[in-house]
Amino acid sequence: MADRIHGMPTFSAPDGTQLAYRVIGDGDPVVCLPGGPADSRYLGDLGGLSTRRRLIVLDLRGTGRSATPEDTSSYHCDRLVDDVEALRDHLGLPSMDLLGHSAGTNIATQYAARHPKNVSKLALIGPSTRAVGIAITGETRRELARLRKNEPWFPAAFAALEAITEGAGSDWDAISPFFYGRWDATAQKHHAASQPSNKQAVTLFAAEGAFTPETTRAALATCQAPVLLLAGEFDLNSPPRSAAEFAGLFPDATLVVQPGAGHYPWLDDADQFAATTAAFLG
Repeated sequence: MADRIHGMPTFSAPDGTQLAYRVIGDGDPVVCLPGGPADSRYLGDLGGLSTRRRLIVLDLRGTGRSATPEDTSSYHCDRLVDDVEALRDHLGLPSMDLLGHSAGTNIATQYAARHPKNVSKLALIGPSTRAVGIAITGETRRELARLRKNEPWFPAAFAALEAITEGAGSDWDAISPFFYGRWDATAQKHHAASQPSNKQAVTLFAAEGAFTPETTRAALATCQAPVLLLAGEFDLNSPPRSAAEFAGLFPDATLVVQPGAGHYPWLDDADQFAATTAAFLG
C-alpha cells in the first residue's frame, strides 16, 4: 500500500489550522472521513477500494498529522464540517463523492445537509445516527450481541455489555470483540492501533450544540444525492435496524447489510466491501 500513497499534503482550515490528508490510489477522487476522532490510518486503503478510486483521506484536526487547533470548540462535529468544505475547495472539486465511517458519518451527514449541491454521492459506512437523533436502545444492542453467543469470548464480553447498558460498568475494551466479524489476531491488532489518542477531540466532538437533529433531518429530506448506508450484520455500534431507520430519512438511499461483518466491514471481507462500495460510487 505504501507505494500508492502520494505523500501527505496539507491545507489551511478557515481558522488557520493546518490539516493533512493522504492520497491513496488512482482514479476519480472520493473524500474519506474517519471516525473517532482517531488517526485515519485505521481505515487503511478501505479493503482495496484504492485500486478502483483515488482515496482522499482527511486527518481530522488534532489527529494524525493534522495540527491541534487553538480554539478547542472547533472540535465540535458541526464545526468540522467547515474543514471538509475547505478541503473540497483546496482540491478544486465542484462537487465530490463523500465517504464517512462511524463518527465520521456524522460529519458527512451534516456536510450533506449544509452543502447538498457539493455532494455527488454519499457513502455512510457503519453509520452513526447521532447527527439525526435516532436513539439506539440497549435492547437492540443486546439482541444483536446474542447472535455471537457461540463465540468463546462471548460470556465475558456480554457481561461487560450488560454492565455498560445498565450504567454500572465502563469496560469498553471488554466488548471490543463485538465490533469485528472475527475476533482474530488481525482484529486485535487493528483494535489496539485504532484507539483515539486525543481524548479532548473525542469528548468535544459531541459537545452541546454539535448536533441539531431536527434541522439536519429536514435538510436531508431534500438531499438529491444518492446515498449508500452500509452496515455490518453484527455491528453493535451501528445496528442494521438503526441504519435502516436512518436510510428512511433520504429520498434516494440504499441500505446494504454486509453478512458476517462488524463495525469495520473492509477488514471482515475486503473484496465484498470494496466491490459494494465501488459499485455504488460508480
